[in-house]
Amino acid sequence: MAEQPRRFAIGYALVPKKRHSFIQPSLVERACERGIDLIPIDLDIPLSEQGAFDCIIHKVSGKAWRAQLEDYSAKNPRTPIIDPPEAIERLHNRISMLQFVSELKIPQEKESLGVPNQIVIYDQAALVDVGTVGALRFPLIAKPLVADGSAKSHKMALVYHRDGLLKQKPPVVLQEFVNHGGVIFKVYVVGDYVKCVKRKSLPDVCEEKLEGLEGSVSFSQVSNLTAPEDWEEDKYYETMHLGEAEMPPLSFVTEVGQGLRKAMGLHLFNFDMIRDAKVGNRYLVIDINYFPGYAKMPSYETVLVEFFLDVVHKSSDERPDSASDGQEVAEDVLDRGW
Repeated sequence: MAEQPRRFAIGYALVPKKRHSFIQPSLVERACERGIDLIPIDLDIPLSEQGAFDCIIHKVSGKAWRAQLEDYSAKNPRTPIIDPPEAIERLHNRISMLQFVSELKIPQEKESLGVPNQIVIYDQAALVDVGTVGALRFPLIAKPLVADGSAKSHKMALVYHRDGLLKQKPPVVLQEFVNHGGVIFKVYVVGDYVKCVKRKSLPDVCEEKLEGLEGSVSFSQVSNLTAPEDWEEDKYYETMHLGEAEMPPLSFVTEVGQGLRKAMGLHLFNFDMIRDAKVGNRYLVIDINYFPGYAKMPSYETVLVEFFLDVVHKSSDERPDSASDGQEVAEDVLDRGW
């Protein structure tokens, strides 16, 4: 009787909302076809008591969970953890997350890369200090400093002038709003795979109308912002023609995505990038998110399953039998931080 090919167990630890959006039947079916079983991890039971996993993916925070991962890794050193908690936590701060962009060493001959001018305000008095905020140009995007995926961390505001700052609650990041044609590029990274899609974003703001607008407008996502009447939002998007918006060069996007992956030590993330309307080849990264809503990415099932297979094969002994090849696997695991 022929020996059955080995199946791989991928354990996933996700909060209910994330589990519902990510673990779609289509993903489970695709994984099963390729020899992968997606197994839910019970957060109320010690991880070490839940059997052997060939890989663990997670988006759960907290000291208790981190301790569980450390204990499991100590007992199962060859099991990849996607991704290391300490690397994920660096994305929980909106100032430190964008520092990775500034550190990238990529050619910027045709396209340039950067981040918007921004500062962090830690107390209410600084919000009304002309000297503190004076270096920034209105309008501004006000974002909570902490980006931990909670509903609170998504509450933002577009601030048109100084009066609008009084409504903000420190600690808050104030980021210059850059007109970008109402289009945002969401770049998904899954290991070596990089996919860029375009989405509707905040409409451009006419500087001449700033003083006539109310102090600020709150929103949680750019796609559900209720714009002021002066914006004529519906007409704006009717004439924008999102489908005709030019995509950034694939080679440039891929280089940025892979550069960030290596700099951050992460495998599952996306970043939001805009193109400066005044300087067409200038791109700005405005946000980075860990383990985003991959179900919105085209063919996400195939991409994620191929990533899982790549991870488990590189961490297992089921590769061509040779001492040198085994050494390459071990070195690759160390290089990737698994």
